[in-house]
Amino acid sequence: MENEISEKEFAVPFFKENGFTRKQCECCKAYFWTQRPDEKYCGDSPCVQYSFIGKPPAKRPYSVHDMRELFLSFFEKNGHTRIKPYPVVARWRDDVFLVGASIYDFQPYVTEGQIPPPANPLVISQPSIRFTDIDNVGPTLGRHDLIFEMGGAHAFNYPGKEIYWMDQTIRYHHQLATEEFGLKSESLSYKEHFWSGGGNAGPDVECLCDGLEISTLVFMQYKVQGEELVKLPIRTVDTGYGIERWAWLSQGKPSAFQVIYGSVLDKIFDMASVKFDEKLVAKVVPVSSYMNTERGESRIDARKKMADALGMDWRELDKVLVPVENAMAVADHTKTIAFLLSECVVPSNVEEGYLARLLIRRTYRMLRQLGIEERILDILDLQVNYWGGDFPQLKDMRREIAEAIKSEESKYRRTIERGSDLVRKISSDLKAKGQKEIPSNTLVELYDSHGIVPDIVREIAEPMGVQVNEPGNFFGMVAQKHLSGKRASDEEGETEVAVSLKDKVAELPETVPLYYKDPFQKQFQGKALAVIDRKFVVLDQTCFYPEGGGQPGDIGVLQTSAGPVKVVDTQKAGRVILHQIDGKPPRVGDIVQGSIEWDRRVSLMRHHTGTHLVLGAARRVLGKHAWQAGAQKGVESSRIDISHYERITDEQVREIERLATETALQDIPVESMWLPREKAEQAYGYILYQGGVVPGRELRVIKIGDWDVEACGGTHCTRTGQIGAIKILHTERIQDGVERIIFAAGTQALRAFQEQERVLKGISSAVEAPVEKVDQYVQTLIEDRAKLTKRLEELGIQWAGQEAERLLRSSKKVGTVKLCQGKYTSGEENEIVSLNNKIVEEDPNAVTVLLLVKDSARVFVGAGKQAISHGVHAGKLAGKLAAIVGGGGGGKDYFGQGGGTNTKAADQIIKNSESVLKSMLTK
Repeated sequence: MENEISEKEFAVPFFKENGFTRKQCECCKAYFWTQRPDEKYCGDSPCVQYSFIGKPPAKRPYSVHDMRELFLSFFEKNGHTRIKPYPVVARWRDDVFLVGASIYDFQPYVTEGQIPPPANPLVISQPSIRFTDIDNVGPTLGRHDLIFEMGGAHAFNYPGKEIYWMDQTIRYHHQLATEEFGLKSESLSYKEHFWSGGGNAGPDVECLCDGLEISTLVFMQYKVQGEELVKLPIRTVDTGYGIERWAWLSQGKPSAFQVIYGSVLDKIFDMASVKFDEKLVAKVVPVSSYMNTERGESRIDARKKMADALGMDWRELDKVLVPVENAMAVADHTKTIAFLLSECVVPSNVEEGYLARLLIRRTYRMLRQLGIEERILDILDLQVNYWGGDFPQLKDMRREIAEAIKSEESKYRRTIERGSDLVRKISSDLKAKGQKEIPSNTLVELYDSHGIVPDIVREIAEPMGVQVNEPGNFFGMVAQKHLSGKRASDEEGETEVAVSLKDKVAELPETVPLYYKDPFQKQFQGKALAVIDRKFVVLDQTCFYPEGGGQPGDIGVLQTSAGPVKVVDTQKAGRVILHQIDGKPPRVGDIVQGSIEWDRRVSLMRHHTGTHLVLGAARRVLGKHAWQAGAQKGVESSRIDISHYERITDEQVREIERLATETALQDIPVESMWLPREKAEQAYGYILYQGGVVPGRELRVIKIGDWDVEACGGTHCTRTGQIGAIKILHTERIQDGVERIIFAAGTQALRAFQEQERVLKGISSAVEAPVEKVDQYVQTLIEDRAKLTKRLEELGIQWAGQEAERLLRSSKKVGTVKLCQGKYTSGEENEIVSLNNKIVEEDPNAVTVLLLVKDSARVFVGAGKQAISHGVHAGKLAGKLAAIVGGGGGGKDYFGQGGGTNTKAADQIIKNSESVLKSMLTK
C-alpha cells in the first residue's frame, strides 16, 4: 500500500516555507523531512537512541493531566470543539471490542458519511487499549503500554466543505510542539508512512523528537476492502498525539512509567521490595528495543543481546530488571483492568470479557513472581484514586471493580486445581513419545481453553522432565485470537428467509410500519404490491411486526377477495415487510384487510417491555455491570441474558422480581422516539446498545422513565401498567460470566403463579400438612430421611462385618489363597462392594467372588495384597466369570466387576470360580 503514496503527497507548503528537506534514512530507508541538512537518520528508535533521558527538551515538565489540558486547550484556541472521551469498550461497533485509537469513536458512521460528527473540527483525548503489544509492556520500560491516551484532533472534509488537510495539520502540530511545548524546531522530523486501521487507510507522517515518536498524523481517505483501497467521499484528518509520550519527553525520566504512574508505581515497588535503580534503567532504556517481541527472539536471547550491548552479565541484569519490569507491567495492567471493569465488562470466555480475564490472570502471574499476589485489590484502589479525578466512573464503580476481582481470583484458583491433572497427563504422554518439551501451540491451547498460564504448566511439567519454553509473545498470541469478531447482538440482522428474498424485493417501495405509530392497532387495510413464490405477500403498509430484535414475527389473517388466508410468519428484507401465508395469495393490486392474532401480539409486547424492566431491576440488584448479553421474547415466557460474575442467588431473584413488578405497577409511560444516531448517543450514552449494535442513521429509542433506555425496534406497551405482574420462573448459567433469567409477564405470570400454587397444594395434600406449613413439614421429612439413611449405613456396615466373618470361616483353600464366595438376591451394589472391601481388608490372602442376582447377574471380584502377589488379578477374573452369564467385565488387580443377562447361569459362576482361579494361579 505504501507504494500508492508519492513524494508529492508530502511536499506541503509548510515544509518548503520552513526549510525542511526530504531525506532517506540510512538505517531504515524510510523518507523523512528535517530542517537539518546533514541529518542521516529519520530520528526514530532504533535508528537513533533516545537523547532526551536526563535532558528533557521541553520548556517545563508536564504531568499526564497537564499535557492533556495543554493539548486540548491549544486546539480549542484554534477553532476545535472539545468533546468528552468515549468509553474504551466499543459497544457501538460490531467489528471490534475495544477502542484502539480516537478515530475508532467515529468509525464507520462518521468516516463513511452516514451521520455527521459531533463537531467539526473537534478535539478529544481518548483512552485507548491495544492488546497487540501486551508482551512488550514492562520489558521495553515504557515504550509500550496497553492503555494510553490518544490526543485526537479531527477534521472531516466533505465534498464542497473543506475544513483543513495535511498542510494545516502539520502546522498545528509544529506550533504546539515549538511555541506551546517548547521544543526547538530543528529537533523535530516528520517521517513518511502509510497507515491503516479500523477498516480505513491513508498516508501519514510520524512526528519524531530525540528518538521518540510523539505523534502520528494520518490523512484518512480510503476504505480497505480486501486488498483494495477504495476512495472515501469524506477525507478525515486523524491525528494521534501520544499524551503520555509528550509528558515523558517533557520530564526526561528513564522510564515513561515513572511519568505516567508516579506515586502508584512507587508504592508497587515498596509493596514488592523492588529496588529501582534509576541510573541503571537510564543506561538500559536506549537498548530496550532488544526486548521487543516483534523481533521474534526468546526473552533470554533478547536479554543476552541487551547485556552484551551494555557490557554486563545477562543473568545479573535479568535478576535486577525482571522485578522492575513486572512492577511496571502491573501498574499498566491494573489501570487497564480498572477501566475495563468500570465499563461493566465481566471477565468471561467471550468478547471483551475474555480480554479482561486474560489481563487479570497475567497480572496475577506477575504479582505472584513479585511475591505480592494478595495485593491486587490494594493496587486497584490506588489506581482508582490516582485516575478517578479525571475519569470519575472509576470511583463510581470502585465497589464493583473489587467484587469482580474477588470472584475472578476464586475462579482462577479453581482453574489451576482442575488443570493440574491435565498438565500431568500431557507431560506423561509427551515423555512416552520421547518428546522433552511442551510445544508452543499446546501452551496457547492450555491457556485459551483451560486458563492455565505457562508458569503453572512449568511448575508441574519440569519436575516430570518436560521443559516449558514460553514464546516471548505468548500473551499477544492468545489475545490476537480474540481482538476482533462479530459482537453478539439481539439485532442480528436479517433472517435466512429475508436474505434469500432480498434481491426479489429490491425494487419495491418501503413498507409503512403501522405498528410503530400505534402498537395497539389490531386491524388495517393494505394494498398488495407483490406476491413472491406464491407464499410471501408484500403490502404497502402493515400492522404485522416482522421478526427482529429477539421478537418473533406476528401471525394472523389477511382477508382477500378470495377469502381469508393465514399469515404464519412475518419477515423483513431490507425495507420491505413480507407476510408468509398458508393459502391462496391475493392478486397484485388487491386491497386486503389484515388482522393480527391479538392475544399473541399483546403477550409479546408485555414480555418485550417486561424485558426492559427485568434488566433495569437486575442492574439495581446485581450492579451496573449487569449488561444485557442477549434476549429472546416469547408468548409464554421470555429470557434475558445478563453479564454477571456469580450465580444469581434466590434472594436476588426475589428482589429483581419485586422491583420489576413494582415498576410495572407504577404505570410509567413507555416513550418511543426516532433520533439521529449522534443525538441519541449524546443524550443517553452507549447504554443504548444493551441489545447490541443497531445499524442505521436513526435509532428508535425506548425510554421508560429513569428505569431503562435502549435502542430497540420491537413492539412495546405504551405504559408499564399494561404489563401486569412479572414472575421469574428460573435462572441458569449459560456460560461463564453470563446468567439467563427466564420470566413470564401479564396473564402468563398469573398462570405461572397458579401452576406453582397447584403443585404446592398437591404436595400439601400428599404430606397431609397445611399449605402454610408445607416447608416445615418437608424439612422434617428431609431430616428424618437423613437419619434413616445414616441408620441404614450403620446396619450395612454391621451386616458387612458379620457376613465377611461368615464367608472367611467358610472359605475354600485354593492353592496359596482363600476363596470366599457368596450369592445374594437382594441388596444394593454398594453394599456388595463394601462387603468385598471388608473381606480383603481382614485377610490380604483372600479372593472374593460375590454375586448379586436380580434382573441381571452382577459379579464382584476382589483380591487382597497377598493374593495379588500370588498372581491373582481381580479384573481379569471378573471378565472370565462374567462371560459365563453372557456378559463381560474387567477392572484393576485389586477389584473387578462385570455381569450379564443370563441369570439362570449364575450358579455356574460359583461352581466354576475355583477352577478359573486355579488356572490363574498356575500361570
